[in-house]
Amino acid sequence: MTFRATILTLYPEMFPGHLGFSLAGKALERSQWSIETVQIRDFAEDRHRTVDDTPAGGGAGMVLKPDILAKAIDHVSGGDNRPRLLMSPRGKPLTQQRVRELASGDGVVIVCGRFEGVDQRVIDARNLEEVSIGDYILSGGEPAALTLLDAVIRILPGVMGNALSGTHESFEDGLLEHPQYTRPQVFEGREIPPVLISGNHAAIEKWRLEEARKLTAERRPDLLFDQPVAK
Repeated sequence: MTFRATILTLYPEMFPGHLGFSLAGKALERSQWSIETVQIRDFAEDRHRTVDDTPAGGGAGMVLKPDILAKAIDHVSGGDNRPRLLMSPRGKPLTQQRVRELASGDGVVIVCGRFEGVDQRVIDARNLEEVSIGDYILSGGEPAALTLLDAVIRILPGVMGNALSGTHESFEDGLLEHPQYTRPQVFEGREIPPVLISGNHAAIEKWRLEEARKLTAERRPDLLFDQPVAK
């Protein structure tokens, strides 16, 4: 099954961007996933192809018009059960759990906002799921859409050479990933922790779990609330 991504945007030339390279690019060539871009402006009917207007109630900036965006959404997702996502700083934070849920489906339809945002009526009428990639503001939804797709595509079946690569990572078990090391054994006077070259796999796993918990407590203590108490 091919994972299908459809992107509604005012800047289709921004895709596939970095997803045309490395593992994602090779998977695209193998048709493990596909990407289609739709120019929102194509659905404007006036001679200036207007897609935005001033905010109701006043204020700075412009807002994407609901009628134009609704036509674009209906064009690509009529009878389509793929989730309709709107990249938005006010959306629910993207998590690895949500990434895995999306990767298990047929694909996604992603709306990339611009200007001051999208008319609320089209968000409600077309059941758009607002998704945020962080507590900061971008100039548009396109970089956020690329980030979301990057997270999803890399865990599609067969994309990564080693299936375990997608399971021993930050957030997969609710913890940040443990530190990683490789040769040379000594670098600028710093040695690889002896346990990692001991050959004792049980001790190695114990060390990795302890280090993951320590890092998580230092950098993301909020993640520890859902962790079981160690015995």
